Amino acid sequence: MSDVSDVLDSDSPARLDDAGLVAAMRRGDERAVGALYDRHSAMVMGLALSIVRDRTDAETVVLDAFTQAWRDAARYDAARGSVASWLLVLARSRALDLLRSAGRRARLAPVSVDDAPPTALVAEDAPSDPSRAVEAHERQVEVAAAMGELPDAQRTVIELAFFEGLSHSEIAERLAEPLGTVKTRIRLGMTKLRQLLRHFGEGAVL
Repeated sequence: MSDVSDVLDSDSPARLDDAGLVAAMRRGDERAVGALYDRHSAMVMGLALSIVRDRTDAETVVLDAFTQAWRDAARYDAARGSVASWLLVLARSRALDLLRSAGRRARLAPVSVDDAPPTALVAEDAPSDPSRAVEAHERQVEVAAAMGELPDAQRTVIELAFFEGLSHSEIAERLAEPLGTVKTRIRLGMTKLRQLLRHFGEGAVL
């Protein structure tokens, strides 16, 4: 009898029910969270919009919620409710967090983690002297090294998005992957890059 991995390897994640997708997420299969996104993102978006009242913010909430679902898949407890209900709880929490931090966010550069190119993860002031130029070069080397730490799938979508300028839909078409999978890989990859580059200091990371 095939297990969850066998089903996903047949390129048919849609055959799994929600609980099966969460189980696959626990195993580290990114296609499962992409399939879950494709199945429930509209529902989650509806809730997010009803709370934050702004589509851009709502899209951020949706991606945050699915990113947390990926990260916390092992914590999902079917006894406490359906997967759909769990996603809505995550989205509501992320939306409320966003509203509470609205004042702080207003002082930040208006660039989301998904839209910022990897090189923008480290502040790049125009160097006015040789020592600054050396520091800038060192940062660029660190960014390149951090990119190398990403899983191949995440690195590929980030390179297509930021170095070739493809939209999420164009990336999905080129790679023959679900749009939700592409968006999730970009979010996970950019989040990991931020973590890898935190040693530059809070003031240097967007």
